[in-house]
Amino acid sequence: MSRIGKKPVPLPQGVTATIKGQEVKVKGPKGELTLKLVEGVEATVEKDGVVVKPKVMGEDSRAMWGLQRTLVNNLIQGVSKGYAQQLEISGTGYRAAVQGKNLQLQLGYSHDIVYPIPPGIDIKCEKPTLVLVSGIEKQRVGQVAAEIRGFRKPEPYKGKGVKYAEEKIRRKEGKKK
Repeated sequence: MSRIGKKPVPLPQGVTATIKGQEVKVKGPKGELTLKLVEGVEATVEKDGVVVKPKVMGEDSRAMWGLQRTLVNNLIQGVSKGYAQQLEISGTGYRAAVQGKNLQLQLGYSHDIVYPIPPGIDIKCEKPTLVLVSGIEKQRVGQVAAEIRGFRKPEPYKGKGVKYAEEKIRRKEGKKK
């Protein structure tokens, strides 16, 4: 039995969920998201929230039960609160700026990196060394943050590069004489 799957997903104030077949549609103050459930799992809207359960207690449907419940929970959290990922840029001359629909990064290369901001994602730069990626889809926010970090990953000797705000860089000692 799935410990996560057994719990119903609570619906906060202002969020509505509709289920048509295998498709779950969630509307909230920040927008609207949909999810197509796998075949072995079904969802219903009850008074305490959205309940996800397997159609038949087979091995495949039990394996997907907790995952599908978590994905429905991510939809509901996304349309009510949204998701955000903060990136820090460290290094001499390294900086970022939003120009129109592009994020311009100067990361020590001979050229600037111009990253087009995907639709549904909001990127802000409060400081030239802080980038805030936000949106309502958890997966897309994480993917965009990972792509930005991938342009210049933090190196272990001086810590220069783009890192997540909560990330700890394991530092190495330089060469000794």
